[in-house]
Amino acid sequence: MNKIINKGMLSGLVFLMAIIVGLYINAWVPKQWVEQIYHYDVSKNEHGQLSYVFKGETQIIEHVTDYANSVLNQTHLDQLGDVDPAIKSQWVRLNNGDIAQLKPAFHFGFWSLMPAIVTISLCLLTREPLSALFSGIITGAFSLGLFDITDGVIIPYLANQSSVGLLILYLWLLGGLLGVWSKTGAAQAFADFMTHHCVKGPRSAKVITWLLGVLFFQGGTMSTVLVGTTVKPFADKAKVSHEEMSYIVDSTASPIAAVLAFNAWPAYVQALIFVPGVAFLATESQRIEFFFSSIPFSFYGVLAVLGTLLLSLNITRFSGERIRQAQQRAAKTGKLDADGATPLSAKELHTTDVPKGYLPNAMEFLCPLLVLVTIAVGTFIVLGTPEVNWAFSAALLLSIAVALGKGMALVDVIDGLGNGLKGVVLASVILMLAVVVGTLSKELGGGLYLVNLLGDSIAYWLLPLLLLLLSMVIAFSTGTSWGTYAIAFPLAMPLAWSIGHIHELQNIELYMMICFATVLNGSIYGDQCSPISDTTILSAMTTGCDLMDHVKSQIVPATWAMAAAASMWTASVIIFT
Repeated sequence: MNKIINKGMLSGLVFLMAIIVGLYINAWVPKQWVEQIYHYDVSKNEHGQLSYVFKGETQIIEHVTDYANSVLNQTHLDQLGDVDPAIKSQWVRLNNGDIAQLKPAFHFGFWSLMPAIVTISLCLLTREPLSALFSGIITGAFSLGLFDITDGVIIPYLANQSSVGLLILYLWLLGGLLGVWSKTGAAQAFADFMTHHCVKGPRSAKVITWLLGVLFFQGGTMSTVLVGTTVKPFADKAKVSHEEMSYIVDSTASPIAAVLAFNAWPAYVQALIFVPGVAFLATESQRIEFFFSSIPFSFYGVLAVLGTLLLSLNITRFSGERIRQAQQRAAKTGKLDADGATPLSAKELHTTDVPKGYLPNAMEFLCPLLVLVTIAVGTFIVLGTPEVNWAFSAALLLSIAVALGKGMALVDVIDGLGNGLKGVVLASVILMLAVVVGTLSKELGGGLYLVNLLGDSIAYWLLPLLLLLLSMVIAFSTGTSWGTYAIAFPLAMPLAWSIGHIHELQNIELYMMICFATVLNGSIYGDQCSPISDTTILSAMTTGCDLMDHVKSQIVPATWAMAAAASMWTASVIIFT
């Protein structure tokens, strides 16, 4: 009891400090403005106008100013203090003749990291992510002078297509699908089928999970949800601990996507790595080729996937004490969660409530799942991006249609949908609050501050390690790898090019590939290990694991893999460049 009281008092103290820190930043810490240069493939159209392509649409550049005369260059920004620039962006002609876009950005120095520090500290302290995330939101909002948390922060920050899409997918579609499967007994029937034909014990259940993680190599939230949803029924039946399952699901999502990169990643990343004057990064096709050429240096991605394979084969030397204890607990007691755990997947999804007279069939699980995967992969091949909402909508409608066609009453189907929504509502709220914290951290300039700590006078062999550390911290504090790419790559790649020339490296392209790989993989690691990451939350939710149990158990094997990868990057730089 005293331990609970002390933890509550300490949490309350941290929350109070969060409010004080936010108010202090807003009142006393000045903004530090930094120019941001964005390079595009600018060309002249048939009318002689300067134009560029953004998100598939051609944009006309109306006016270009010399860099020296721009009100957004660093010299002018240094004179602003706390006053905001008069304009948001400006097209300029650089000294080398290139056309680029200038935008102002700011940070508060170390104080920009406070929302992430408060959130992560409270997550580790209380194991209660809701209050931790809300404390982080309070800190970030007060720092920006936003005191109306509901109408001024949460609603506006979630009122965008990306956030609404997450809510629809993970609350309505995923929750509804899981609820229908629970009501029809489809998930349990599939578990029985797999147990009888394929899964003979915990090891085979984990190996199948690993194989599915590799096969669904689209990465990110889609892979996490697909694999976690598919394997949970038979993994629970095989008595595999939830800590093991959430680790396997999470570590075969983004890591495999960086290695088997036939997905949306290269198209997104290539737009961030253009460096003026670098011939092998001049065009989009060359940048995509550069991405694929750097894949052999994605050491962390390879080692992370191999680490989950070792765990699947019950080789736990590098898995850490927590995962070993979880494995032994499940084997000896049958308990899939630790004592005191609070699984994100609610009890409504752990049990079946099949109406009397309804006969479950494994095909009620397999057919919607095949439709889901087919649409997701097919739309990626045809359209260039996986339409995950279409896929889950079709799977949900098919599951409902089959249930009604087999004679289930509509009221029972609706009851299943309701239970499914209740089962994922907590995780969905956590996910939404995590999005807000990540957005606030980015707006406060935490990543920008970390990047600006680097200079151009460091040793060439040390730069990959510094970029690695930088991307890890940014991704861990913001909970997003793709957001980290947008912050780090436009600054890391020119820096690598500059350092390579200063030190007159013989193979500067290879050097830049290694630096590129450290940012790519460091962002994945930080995202994986962050308790405010969507993939971390969804890995815990779909496998039924306690969020902080997943975070604490995964960070050890992930760190082993990253330490080995860091050594390999350093050796590669010294030997090959």
